Amino acid sequence: MLQWIGVIVCVALALSGLVPVVAAAATFVVIPFHAWINHYKKAAPYLPRVAIIVPAWNEGAVIGASIDRLMKLDYPLEALRIYVVDDASTDDTPDVVRAKAEQYPGNVFLLRRDQGGQGKARTLNHGIERVLAEDWMEALLIMDADVIYLPDSLRRMTRHLADPEVGAVSAYIREGSRDRNYLTKFISTEYVLSQPAARRAQNVLGAQACLAGGAQLHSRENLVALGGRVDTSTLAEDTITTFETQLHGKRVVFEPHAHVLAEEPRAIDGLWKQRLRWARGNVSVTARYAKIWFRPSRVHNLGGWSFGIVWFSLWLLPLIMIASSIGLAGLLFLQAPFAAQVFRVLWISAALAYLFVLILGSATDGATTRKELGSVILFPGIINMIVMLVALFPSLLLVWLPGAFGVVLDESTLFALTLAIYIWIPFSMVGAWLARRAERTRAGRWLAPALIYLAGYGSLLCAITFDSYLKELAGAEARWDKTEKVGRVAAS
Repeated sequence: MLQWIGVIVCVALALSGLVPVVAAAATFVVIPFHAWINHYKKAAPYLPRVAIIVPAWNEGAVIGASIDRLMKLDYPLEALRIYVVDDASTDDTPDVVRAKAEQYPGNVFLLRRDQGGQGKARTLNHGIERVLAEDWMEALLIMDADVIYLPDSLRRMTRHLADPEVGAVSAYIREGSRDRNYLTKFISTEYVLSQPAARRAQNVLGAQACLAGGAQLHSRENLVALGGRVDTSTLAEDTITTFETQLHGKRVVFEPHAHVLAEEPRAIDGLWKQRLRWARGNVSVTARYAKIWFRPSRVHNLGGWSFGIVWFSLWLLPLIMIASSIGLAGLLFLQAPFAAQVFRVLWISAALAYLFVLILGSATDGATTRKELGSVILFPGIINMIVMLVALFPSLLLVWLPGAFGVVLDESTLFALTLAIYIWIPFSMVGAWLARRAERTRAGRWLAPALIYLAGYGSLLCAITFDSYLKELAGAEARWDKTEKVGRVAAS
């Protein structure tokens, strides 16, 4: 009796791994419906007076070029003002901005904070307070100092504000470095799957998870409804703003054809710090909005079951991976006759969902995916791909192939190999963590990429999310670690 209870528990744990697989596939199923269910029917040519807030701390290397690019937007200059909020920089950022203010009088303004280091949200609020105090601004664009807006991007975003029901609009942030390395190529692939693909689906479902921090456009009415400021209590001010906009009854729209180029981290340590900040911010968001999850509302769609399942399957993905592996290992040790079948169901489902997500997601930005085809193929990691093949052809890879080389696996060896396959997923996160450690060594230049290629980029992101759990449990200080930018973005 106890053994059967154990088997049932293990089956439940193992099959929990299907939740994120089904959630991802279901999300991508609705993407084609964006051709019919979108906001373009209510969009119209609309050129409001836009104030652009650019928070800047030690951005001297990039801020000048960013301002020049903004002044070349396909947008009426008389309807454009750029406010650079200098967060007490210690480099030449203020001097660069002052020079640009002289070059573009009436369009560029420097707002200087004497006390810096309090986070992006407070820097933004310094600028928002200034522009709201004047009657000129009709819409506000929040961006990062290093990003480059393609010429037609702002015009494509503002057209959605012609609909008074829209409170905010976001753009497609693309990795735009000139000299990409293995990590920025993976990030580029990730952004294709998470933005023009997944956010199209969110447009269809009517609930957006997050405005891109470096490309969020708000109507003046929406900013006033939010209290005229962004949240300063968490590291996820962009997500909080997105949720609050929708909770106030306004629509948030993702515009996939407005492209913004950004420079992303080239080293695992830099990516880890950036994503750890995002992950810890999402912990705060999940707790803050505990009363809306899975509670449908007529005002917003954040409480819908589809949105909630997708949110939690991503947020809890590392724990789900661990639970599923424990379930598989338990079935193996309990000698359940269907352990292999449960394993195959999980991994064949994952393989099919991955192919579907990859093919459909890649179609939303074919130019990027063709350029990064190697990273697209290796995105799940070489060992994960081998495990998928084992699930598809177990006898071929565990019996026939070793036999072809004159190797016969005895029962104990086969058991150990099967166990290693069943519990690989949690250890792939360990492999990603080791890649971060290896990066700091002399051999890191080749060892860190090798480990990521083996373990998978997704496992790296899961390892960072798991680290956010540990940091929250330990009560570690939530710090704003600025991502270093040196101006590698190319406007092409």
